[in-house]
Amino acid sequence: MKKVFLTVAMAATLFLSSCIGSFSLTKKYYNWNQSIGDKWINEIVFFATSCLIPVYGVCLFVDGVVINSIEFWTGNNPVGSKTDVINTENGQYIVKSDENGYTITKGDETVQFVNNNGTWFVVNGEELVPMFTYTDDNHVCMNLGETSTIVELSQAGVDSFRAELAK
Repeated sequence: MKKVFLTVAMAATLFLSSCIGSFSLTKKYYNWNQSIGDKWINEIVFFATSCLIPVYGVCLFVDGVVINSIEFWTGNNPVGSKTDVINTENGQYIVKSDENGYTITKGDETVQFVNNNGTWFVVNGEELVPMFTYTDDNHVCMNLGETSTIVELSQAGVDSFRAELAK
């Protein structure tokens, strides 16, 4: 029996390795649980849905077995997109994120941003207009039409970049 188990375990490691997935369903349920009310209500719901009704366990199982397999083989997570509504003094923005990037809508205006190999683009009809490219973990190369400039990813770097644009 031990040999059969070891053989199956070794075979499984060949087919089931190197992809832990994004666990989007579990994260969405967790974020929902954290947004219900104050910490006491959140804790009661967490306790009830972890111990009494195993919602977290079911989410982890579905994420780990079904959704992770789909994500591994297709590259797309069927639960991966997320929509947020952001209210500001300038109006309401709807931000939808998915595996390709972001779509931001305000009223009847929509702007789409996509990421391709570390370069972020603005979608302009059928054309992708490059915005910036990550050069390393701490810098981006901003594409400004015919010119480009390296910007440090810090408050000082952003402030310096804004000052240059204002000139």
